[in-house]
Amino acid sequence: MTEELLLAGCLKNNAASQEALYNRFSPKMLGVCYRFAKNREDAEDMLQEGFIKVFTQIHQYRSEGALEGWIRRIIVHTCINILKKNKKFTDSVDLIHANSIHITEAMIPAIMQAKQVVECIRLLPIGYRTVLNLYAIEGFSHKEIAEILDIEESTSRSQYTRAKAVLEDILIKKKILFKPKDKTVFIATAQRL
Repeated sequence: MTEELLLAGCLKNNAASQEALYNRFSPKMLGVCYRFAKNREDAEDMLQEGFIKVFTQIHQYRSEGALEGWIRRIIVHTCINILKKNKKFTDSVDLIHANSIHITEAMIPAIMQAKQVVECIRLLPIGYRTVLNLYAIEGFSHKEIAEILDIEESTSRSQYTRAKAVLEDILIKKKILFKPKDKTVFIATAQRL
């Protein structure tokens, strides 16, 4: 079924069209939710609540841009709203991790499995994880993140900086990357994958 037919059916509250739309996009959107959630059950709850919003707001989709992108934005905002509602965003970690940052987004080799990185990101405290996901993965600016999370722009920047430092520590401890005397280097061999 084409996206146009799915949309037409969803606009008429057709259950079969809604189910088809859900089945088409829910696997990717569950991955989005999983990055924000602490566990699979929370991610599934976020996904369900997000798709309820998708179906109630489907009349607002104007076919400007990809439908998947429009759905993803609703899912991301739903995840953030759930975290804010449950006041889980306020978790933090000591500043001790912010002293040396060697990792950049460009350093992650293409051969590294995304699952390893996602699992490491999920180990971050919720505040760090949320800002890292929004900035590095979803592409929001620090100004947008500040507005979404109702925090200062400088707080978003510092949370992101700290998240990278803590993530670096996690990746080192899991031996996904190692730190020789003055460099950070990834270990990603075919044997590990």
